[in-house]
Amino acid sequence: MRRVDSLARAGEIQAAVNTASLLEDLVFQSAPAASSFALLLNRLQLHEQARKHFQRACELEPEEGQHFYNLASVERFLGNLDGMEAALERCIELRPADPDAHLMRSGLRTQTTERNHIQSLLNAHSLTKDLPRDRLRICYGLAKELEDVEDYDRAFEYLQEGSRLRRDGMQYTPANDLLSMQAIRNTLTREVLERGSEGHVSAEPIFVIGMPRTGTTLVERILSSHSVVRSAGESQAFAVELVRQCEKVSKQPPANVGELVTRSLDVDFIALGENYVNTARPAGERTAHFVDKMPLNFLYAGLIHLALPKAKIILLERDPMDTCYAVYKTLFEGAFPYSYDLVELANYFVEYRKLVRHWQEVMPGAIHVVRYEEIVTDPQPVIEDLLKYCSLSFEQGCREFFNNPDVSTTASAVQVRSDVFTSSIGKWKNYAAQLEPVTEILENAQ
Repeated sequence: MRRVDSLARAGEIQAAVNTASLLEDLVFQSAPAASSFALLLNRLQLHEQARKHFQRACELEPEEGQHFYNLASVERFLGNLDGMEAALERCIELRPADPDAHLMRSGLRTQTTERNHIQSLLNAHSLTKDLPRDRLRICYGLAKELEDVEDYDRAFEYLQEGSRLRRDGMQYTPANDLLSMQAIRNTLTREVLERGSEGHVSAEPIFVIGMPRTGTTLVERILSSHSVVRSAGESQAFAVELVRQCEKVSKQPPANVGELVTRSLDVDFIALGENYVNTARPAGERTAHFVDKMPLNFLYAGLIHLALPKAKIILLERDPMDTCYAVYKTLFEGAFPYSYDLVELANYFVEYRKLVRHWQEVMPGAIHVVRYEEIVTDPQPVIEDLLKYCSLSFEQGCREFFNNPDVSTTASAVQVRSDVFTSSIGKWKNYAAQLEPVTEILENAQ
């Protein structure tokens, strides 16, 4: 167990996975030990194995709610929604104010007036009045369930409370993001990109980029349902390797993303591309392609094209107001700090839109656009075009992506277990009055 942990910390992921497989029949007699090993297996994306040890921890300490929450989390990744719900119910029974369990349970399904957890959430809301970190999660759960039962005004009130608590607890300077995107546009011009670079010749990576909540996970699941494609999840490998290569150019760390991109013009693009592929490639059996669906890679689309000229880049687009509302109502963990204030969110979206339009102008034909509304309304032709762009033959499994048993660890982990649906189109209109600050900024930026 210690060796697995040491290998994982050293970045030797495949070796850690191989070592962990030798311990498959291990049966712990201590709940903390079982839970610790399961958490380690989770980090290695060995979720099936992790589930067994979380279950063992629940058996050994049936009154400890955290074990049941951990079990629910891995059941969510694996798509076992019944098991997830049962574990969450037990966790909340043991810990009535558990904010993470309440929030996860709220997202399990669309709630109804006959079947919901609103009263349980309201009780937890009262219990967490002096615990802002906990209360904000309860607020997001309430907002979700109240929206499900079409109590829109109350839903937005709790959403505002939760987002305000989240923003108040963060240190974030929005101007840094906006200036960075402007610097990227000014640095990676058409002239720079037309000069090109030798780059790494691998065609393995397929990048899926865009704002969060625009269908990036949906497209990832479609592609990874193909027999020669695997998912690398939301990998940070490109940004990490870019920083590493930039440090070889200058020993001083870059002050921001804009400075990072400026320095990047002098990096070894072959090394950048090759090292990225070797790092991001999923452990285990190798396939012809892997999908990297880190949305923030939209910042690096130009550099991706220089480092990996044969890589495919897919951009998800969605109605701007639906995008902004979907982002605002989602509680992200450790990412997208701009998403908790409507004005900051709208300003970020404006600069984001300028940058992706810039990529399309200076790299004509390099980016394939998928519109969210089209893929959920009439998926077949969109999927066929997507596969053609990726030089992949059509396989029925790509259309039946919801049967894909692979793990999903994103905010859409529950949704991707069902077929496409159109109910989220135009949902922002239920909050047109509350979202006026966003509407005004987007309209003025046209």
